[in-house]
Formats: sequence, structure tokens, C-alpha cells
Amino acid sequence: MSKKRHIIGGTMAALIVVVVAVGLGLGYISGINVRSCDNERHLIYVYPETTENQLVAQIEQAYDFTLPFMFRLWSRYMHLTSEEQPFIRTGCYQMEATMSDHEVVSMFRSGRQVPVKLTIRSVRTQGQLAKSVSQQLMLDSASVASRLSDSTYMSRFGLTVPQAVCLFIPETYEVWWNMSPDELFGRMEREYRAFWNERRLSQCAQMQMEPWEVVTLASIVAEETSRDEDKPIVAGLYINRLRKGMLLQADPTVRFAVGDFRMQRILNKHLQYESPYNTYLHAGLPPGPIRIPSPKTVDYSLNYTPSDYLYMCASPALDGTHCFARTYSEHIRNARAYQRELNRRGIKK
Repeated sequence: MSKKRHIIGGTMAALIVVVVAVGLGLGYISGINVRSCDNERHLIYVYPETTENQLVAQIEQAYDFTLPFMFRLWSRYMHLTSEEQPFIRTGCYQMEATMSDHEVVSMFRSGRQVPVKLTIRSVRTQGQLAKSVSQQLMLDSASVASRLSDSTYMSRFGLTVPQAVCLFIPETYEVWWNMSPDELFGRMEREYRAFWNERRLSQCAQMQMEPWEVVTLASIVAEETSRDEDKPIVAGLYINRLRKGMLLQADPTVRFAVGDFRMQRILNKHLQYESPYNTYLHAGLPPGPIRIPSPKTVDYSLNYTPSDYLYMCASPALDGTHCFARTYSEHIRNARAYQRELNRRGIKK
């Protein structure tokens, strides 16, 4: 009888230990085990080569673990990482100010990431565009640049290589940080089609221009002036020259051709620089934009101001304004006044 009581007692004690252990375990699982050092949310970036140790080290920069070893046990138990195959999924993850180990591991294992902001900036070259995008996403700039310069790839969007940047409308978008290059271009195509809606396409038709031509015109306008009130006037002036078959003779296209965007003074040697972008040598628009213009500047170009202006020159005030002219003689007077001011200020290039 005594032996039986010992067995029953031992069994009951074991059950109590198990119940307590399970209770403590459940309490640990559901408890707050990871706390932000500054009580704020933080973004954690996981790359393809990120290991468990690197992930933990990144989290520990902003969070405190109640029991660090327990997080590693949970990651092993839930197969977040293993010697054979890592289960950490790439992406941008947002950790709350307080979380349990179980919640943290589950988030990374399931790939429950958050979207990030991608801002397409009004840059001048394809290289600058590729670099800007790669700095914001888990993308190699070369993978973006190679697609921009691939005529076969760009043809699927109805664009040539010089026109490639037209696909990128300067706005801020919500995207996945670990999106592929093709997913990026696919998203930009959807935004491009949405921007060129029926109304804008109708305006293009009235101007007898293609969307890429309007974007190219807008890129010259954007380089000519930062003053919104002048942009429709500048656009109208260049449209006048195009319709009359005149050379555009736009200084910004020369800067783009030469590759010196800081150049203030355009010299005769620059005007003779051979490039399809040099509108002093080649008639019509350049083969593509000389920068990515803002949507607002594109709309200013679509809604240009009709006028008789054929010439423009930077104001001798050097304040960003322009002197517009209808005749060449009037333009020469304006240009000489501008050159005199450059000489007076000692600006040689």
C-alpha cells in the first residue's frame, strides 16, 4: 500500500511539474520577451546572405532580449535557421516596441514584411537613376542599369534606350524592399500607363507629339527654369521653334551632351560638340529626355502658353528669370547684356 502511495505521489508530483513547466512555457511564449531600447518601432532589413547570428546582432542594436538564448532555441525549434537550409526570408520587417520571441521568429520565418517608400527622383542620367533606386531597395544598381540600356528589354514598354527614363514617373511609391528588377520595371510600367491617361494622351495628339516627346520637351524646360510661372512660356517657345523647323538651340542639351551639368557659360567649342543631344547641331528634339522631369513640369508642357516667342536668354540679373524675344535682333541685345554680366562677375565656365 505504501509503495502504491509512493507511485501515485510521484506521478502527481511529475504531473504538477509538467503543468507548471507548460504553464511557464506558455507564459514565456505569450509574454513580452523582446523590448525596444527607445520604446519605438524599428525596421530590420534581411538580405539573402543574412545569418541567424547577423539577424540577432542587428535586432540587439535596438532591442533587449529577456533571455537571449531562448530566442535562439525558438529559432531552432521553429526552423528559422538550420545547418541544411536557412528559413530567414529576405525583406524589410517592422518590429513593434515590444514582442515575444515567438512573434519575432514567426514574423521572419513567414516573411511578413512591410512595404517601404521608393522615391523616384528627378535625376539627369540613367546611371544616377539606377544608383538612386538601388540605394532605396535590395537591388544592385547594375541590374537596373543593364535593363535601361537593353534595347530589347525596353522595347516591351514601347520605348527605346534613350527614352527609357520616361518609364519612371517622379513620385513616391509603396513597394516591397526585396522586389526584383523585373518587378520594379513592371510596377513603373503600371504607373506610367496610369499617368498617361486619356486626357494627357489627347493633349499629346493635339500637339502632334508622342508621350516620350512631351517628356523630352519637359526635361529641357525643367533644365531651363525652376520658375513654375515661366515653364509654360518656355515650352511654348520651343514648340514654336519645332513647328517652324528651327534648331532648338537649347543650352541644357549641350550641357547634357558634354556631361558637365555645372557649366554656366556655353562656349563655341561646346556648341560644336558632336552628339545627337546637341540641339545646336541637330534639328528637332533630342532622342530622349535630358533629365526626369516632374509630373507638374510635364503638365506645364502639355498646357503650354501660346505666344510669338522664338528666342530666350537668361536674365542678366542671374536670378533664374529669362528674357524672351520675338525677333533675333531683340534676342541679341538680351544675350549681350547677359554676357556682359557674366564678364563683370568673372564667370568663365
